[in-house]
Amino acid sequence: METTSQAVAALELIESGQRVTVRVPGTSANLGPGYDSLGLALALHDTLTIESLDTDELLFELTGEGAETLPRDASHLVVRAIDAALERLGFGRRGLRVTAQNVNPHGRGLGSSASAVVAAVTAANAMVPTASSRGKNWILQLTSELEGHPDNVAPAIFGGLALSWQDSDRYSTTCATVAGSVIPIVAVPDYELSTEAARALLPASVGHHAAAMNSGRAALLIHALTADPELLFPGTEDYLHQSYRAEAMRPSAALITALRRAGHAAVVSGAGPTVLVLANGEVEAAAVLASIEAFTAANTPEIGWRVLKLAVDVEGAKVDMHRR
Repeated sequence: METTSQAVAALELIESGQRVTVRVPGTSANLGPGYDSLGLALALHDTLTIESLDTDELLFELTGEGAETLPRDASHLVVRAIDAALERLGFGRRGLRVTAQNVNPHGRGLGSSASAVVAAVTAANAMVPTASSRGKNWILQLTSELEGHPDNVAPAIFGGLALSWQDSDRYSTTCATVAGSVIPIVAVPDYELSTEAARALLPASVGHHAAAMNSGRAALLIHALTADPELLFPGTEDYLHQSYRAEAMRPSAALITALRRAGHAAVVSGAGPTVLVLANGEVEAAAVLASIEAFTAANTPEIGWRVLKLAVDVEGAKVDMHRR
């Protein structure tokens, strides 16, 4: 019987000497009530360059976030995603040079792993012959399989606000344009929280009343983000996950409570512990920044916070350069 390694070795190899650079945004999933379904692309960009070599070497140049801790071998997430994409497309490879410039903080709820997977699969798709390459919906299927859900990968691929769902093993998404006055602000603490640890805190089921309340807020949030940002505060109220996760990120939960008491649309970004605020216009954005600075200085002086005023990324992942 043919082994997996033999099957891969029998595949047509991609052309050596190619150099592909992909720019991919960070993302924030859930946005409060949109658990595992809503995601927003943020102008917090990682850049990945892949060069196909005519030797069997695997070379890494990693800078920025994670450069001190990420592996520099075939276990690296980018390499695993490239190999999965090439095999799905019917191709193999020899060596690779991987150059990653990471801006997106890791383990903070800003979709860093999803961005890496999307960048890798996009690069692999560009490196196969044109007749064999596929579109963004194919990239969505594979990256959702690799990540386990589409809420982060969808906005990373398409940009803007992504509304995603799953039918059996088929993933789908549709994208909406975010109102121009919406300004995302993130407060990133200097501690990490894994998605797996955050999910483990959730109950197996919730009551019908909570589910009904949450579905109403999720629907309102889509309207608020796209048509009426004045409704962002009520639209970001969550009944499914944030309260259960608060124990694992007390400083973040306390900051969210303070911001919401002041009337700002603050939520957990993804699985946390980053805090996301969806401000409506520059005046509110300035008030949010001042509130975060005052609260963290007074209440969490032992924690280092990076506070970033961002924009919504409307392009999603894109190939900036492909040299054959």
